[in-house]
Parts: sequence; structure tokens; C-alpha cells
Amino acid sequence: MKITVVSDNHGLIQVLNKVKEANKDSSFFIHCGDSELEEKYLSCFISVRGNNDYYSTIKDYQVLEVEGHRILIIHGHRLIFMNSYQNLVLKAKQLDCDVVLFGHTHVFTDIVIDQVRLINPGSLSYNRDFSPCCYANLYLRKDEIKVERINI
Repeated sequence: MKITVVSDNHGLIQVLNKVKEANKDSSFFIHCGDSELEEKYLSCFISVRGNNDYYSTIKDYQVLEVEGHRILIIHGHRLIFMNSYQNLVLKAKQLDCDVVLFGHTHVFTDIVIDQVRLINPGSLSYNRDFSPCCYANLYLRKDEIKVERINI
């Protein structure tokens, strides 16, 4: 199963539309927050609210069960301190999730901490590590998750 994950486009609707167009074969689209768009533009996304989504009624986090995985979708701005992901791991464990999809840092990340896979698709607007803007495609099977970084 293919899932397209984006974050932090900060109002740039054109790039969001290009991602949707390029990934018509995705089973799901997930937005990890800071879209800064009206919710009508996110209708095809499973979305969470970021720290710049001031007027949004979108939830702070969601849990998705797919292919035997419990996936926590969260922006992360309330849980990431001094570049530590430990609070994200704790939140995932509280919710019995083995995967966390998050944003906020504007840096593509794919790491495992304490048996929790942490994936940040990077930013569609600008990456803070000066790498190209990007998003992620996830390929899920019950016993495997493959993450592909897509530069734009």
C-alpha cells in the first residue's frame, strides 16, 4: 500500500496540488500540519493541525491503523524539545503506535527510537537543513515499511 505524506507547505497550495497529481496511485494522503490552508483544500488528506494552523478545527493528532501498523499522525510542535524526539516516542507508546508521522522541524527524518519508527516527510516550503523541499511516499506491508524521499 502506498501512502503519500506531506508537511509544512505554509500556504503553498500549488505545490500541494502537484504532489496530489503526481501520486494518484496513493491509497491515502496524509498532511502532518502547517498547511495554513482552509480545510476545504485538505479534503483528500488525513490531516492534523500545526502550530501555524491558527483557525483550523482539525485535530491535534490522529491514529490510523493500516496493514497491521498503528500510525500516530501529529505535527509535533508540543513534543519536540531541543531536537529530542523522546516525547514523540512516549506519545506513540501511550497510544500503542509503532509509527509516528510528524512535521514541524522542516527536516526529512526516518529513524527508529525504542522500537518506534519516526518519519518526517520534510517540508514542501523550505527545509531547515538547506536540502531540497520534499515529501515522502510510504510503502506499507504488515512486516515492512519502505520510505522514499521525493525531492521537488
